[in-house]
Amino acid sequence: LEMALLEGEVDLAVHSLKDMPSELPEGLVLGAVPEREDPRDAWVCARSQAPCSLEELALGATVGTSSLRRQAQILARRPDLRVVPVRGNVGTRLAKLDQGQEGMVALVLACAGLKRLGLAERITMPFSPDFMVPAVGQGALAIEFRAGDARIASVMQQLDHPETQWATRAERAFLAALEGGCQVPVGGYARVRDERLILDGLVSSLDGTKVLRRSIEGGVHDAAELGRSLAEQMVKEGGGEILEAGRAQA
Repeated sequence: LEMALLEGEVDLAVHSLKDMPSELPEGLVLGAVPEREDPRDAWVCARSQAPCSLEELALGATVGTSSLRRQAQILARRPDLRVVPVRGNVGTRLAKLDQGQEGMVALVLACAGLKRLGLAERITMPFSPDFMVPAVGQGALAIEFRAGDARIASVMQQLDHPETQWATRAERAFLAALEGGCQVPVGGYARVRDERLILDGLVSSLDGTKVLRRSIEGGVHDAAELGRSLAEQMVKEGGGEILEAGRAQA
């Protein structure tokens, strides 16, 4: 998609913001972040099972997720559970759950993905961000275009949602400052209230035995600085050691 942009074959590209790297190729910019879909994580039970919560699962039950962030937060609350990776697109993952592969009785996915695919009825319950901190950028789209393209820039202004832009800017700055990625459990979730931005950050060990969670609040126009400040605070409070241990283990 980015090669097509750079070569002028397309004028814009739409991505999942959660998957966008902190640094973009030279000549490309992140032009707009439309209004965010549900950022929460979804608890999904197998069709063959009676719906139950995380707390109600039997001792030693098997839960599927390919996210280390979700795995760590599940194990922090239920260290007795068996968490197994599950690959494939959403439909494939749901089919594996319903077939009981690996003994799975429940699965954790993103609410946004299920809702966008018309599968909202599969959500047994959404996890509150207070319970499970979402991934940075979860539920948000990103529209990328060529730097200096004034015609497309005017379109970007119409597609951008300022509150989502501010919130995800803080989250991405937090992740970039931690130098986090898919191999370490890091969560970041920001929301805007009356021109004030509140950012929650989480750093965890892979097994959920060490979890550091902190929050910061400030003006929306200081979003990126708030993200960097929270990361620095958490590194000083032990987050750096947790991340290094997680990277070494991964």
